[in-house]
Amino acid sequence: MHTPLVTLDLRSARPTQIALGMAEVDDKRKEWKALGRKKRQDMIESHLFPGVLGPDKAIYIVDHHHLGLAMLLDGITSAHAMIQRDFSMLEGSVFWRTMEYYRWAHPYDRDGHRVAFSEIPESLRDMQDDPYRALSAYVRMGGGYSKDALPYSEFLWADFYRPQFKLKKSRPGKDDIKHAIKLAQQPAASYLPGWSGSHHA
Repeated sequence: MHTPLVTLDLRSARPTQIALGMAEVDDKRKEWKALGRKKRQDMIESHLFPGVLGPDKAIYIVDHHHLGLAMLLDGITSAHAMIQRDFSMLEGSVFWRTMEYYRWAHPYDRDGHRVAFSEIPESLRDMQDDPYRALSAYVRMGGGYSKDALPYSEFLWADFYRPQFKLKKSRPGKDDIKHAIKLAQQPAASYLPGWSGSHHA
């Protein structure tokens, strides 16, 4: 039987998705630096990364990838994880298919293309930058749509934006976000989780 609360070495923590928004990681690093030493330590002690035990007892984190990478880039290697399930008895494709069944894996690259599970990086440091993932987060924060409990919902929004317009930089600009918020209100986006627009827009 596994212990739910464990120490997590961020250097060996295994991602369960391929891409994230590096602009969001940079934001979290800035927020982190703005905290005092005590608040930073309190956060390290109190934050729990949701994880799953996988093959060879490796810890696969199933959320908070942006925060994990931000901490790692700032030299923090030790954190805490709350183990959701123990799948250490599973191997290879069976493990990953099970993870996807529970919506704990997202094998899509920075361009939104589905790829083999083997393409999921073994380290947080090796994750790909998807600027549209960052854009979708900024649109949500700007009131463009509501937060949804559905896992990976922001990636669905990212895929909606990809064909709409081209981002010139890794960090979406204010005009990009403003334009994206308008698009989020359109009926064409009504199938997306958290949509809060109008069918008469």
